[in-house]
Amino acid sequence: MQGVALARGACGELVQGMVDGKYFLITCPINISAEVTVTLVPGGRFQGPPGKSKALAAARLTMARLGEKQWGARLTINNPLPPGKGLASSTADVAAAAAATARALGAELSLEEIKRIALAIEPSDGTFLPGIVLFDHLRGEFWESLGEPPPLAVLIVDLGGTVDTVLFNQRRDLMALNRAKEGAVRRAVALVREGLACGRVELIARGATLSALANQEILHKPELETLVELATGLGALGVNVAHSGTVAGILYRAGEVDSDELERKIRAVFPYVHFIRATMTGGGVEARDELWLTGKEVMAAGSWAGRFTAATGRGR
Repeated sequence: MQGVALARGACGELVQGMVDGKYFLITCPINISAEVTVTLVPGGRFQGPPGKSKALAAARLTMARLGEKQWGARLTINNPLPPGKGLASSTADVAAAAAATARALGAELSLEEIKRIALAIEPSDGTFLPGIVLFDHLRGEFWESLGEPPPLAVLIVDLGGTVDTVLFNQRRDLMALNRAKEGAVRRAVALVREGLACGRVELIARGATLSALANQEILHKPELETLVELATGLGALGVNVAHSGTVAGILYRAGEVDSDELERKIRAVFPYVHFIRATMTGGGVEARDELWLTGKEVMAAGSWAGRFTAATGRGR
């Protein structure tokens, strides 16, 4: 009668744009997750915390997909990631809610089913897919596994404000602006592909930085160029951004950058920013019958591919 699931958040994307008329992103999952507990209740009513309408929609869609009409659900959500920033907070809520609802019913969802549920609600970050993936975040018509990330620390810089992802993707000028940066996006993808294939984090960071700077014409972050200069000056490898959000991520090898000093230098220039420390990891969603121990950051243990399976390599 109860199911629990964890789903990864993200620090924006490594790359996002359009190539040959196809929109896509490359995921940047982090080791901070949403945890959703679904308890079945009779009568078809759905209840959840304020502001979590997308997670409730995922529970309803999951019930419908599984042909369940008798039960409703009560959702409890522990998600330390603030919404509207580009941290995949909503995607994590939705994926975990779908998986937990299925688990409560004694069923399981494939990644394909989770993808369809997520995209029926809004554009999706794709962080429920294992590893690092190139993903059609608007329609879900294609995704490609690029492998697992090598160890890479991420200092997330919250620059303030929020972005409505749905409204952002409805912009009339979006296609023209994405076409204008297509060359930079192609180069960024090639760098990230090679970096993941060879375990070379400097190439991943170089591609991410290239994509971040190319996105300035679409969603300008006035702090970005200074962040790149400050970060690389202290030994960081590069910077990525939420291409339709407000955060930036400073990418570095753990132990090679004094993160306390980095925070001090950034705050001296931009005193209004906030920080989250994280690690890049593979994406995924995992469900079980009982609660994890949760704290400020909700972490998952064990294999993220776990109970949810999809084709490796290229998925459709």
